[in-house]
Amino acid sequence: MEAAHIRPVENDGPDTVRNGIALTGTAHWLFDRGLMSFSDDYDILLSPHGVPDGLDKLIRPEKKLILPDNPAWRPHPIYLQWHRRERFKA
Repeated sequence: MEAAHIRPVENDGPDTVRNGIALTGTAHWLFDRGLMSFSDDYDILLSPHGVPDGLDKLIRPEKKLILPDNPAWRPHPIYLQWHRRERFKA
């Protein structure tokens, strides 16, 4: 597992728990390239533009994130919205 900023620090994203997400190395690679993102309801979104063959099989079948029990540790929707608007290749 790797920690990924949802809105990168170099793009004025804070270094806080709510602006972070734990991902596998491959999922982190997809996320940073805008090939994967997350809805405000924590659905996993895959880009129709270039997810390499077979990598979609690494995504949970129900296409939902596993969330911390404590809502204060979950990704904040404002950062998820930023990622979808600025990075995700919808």
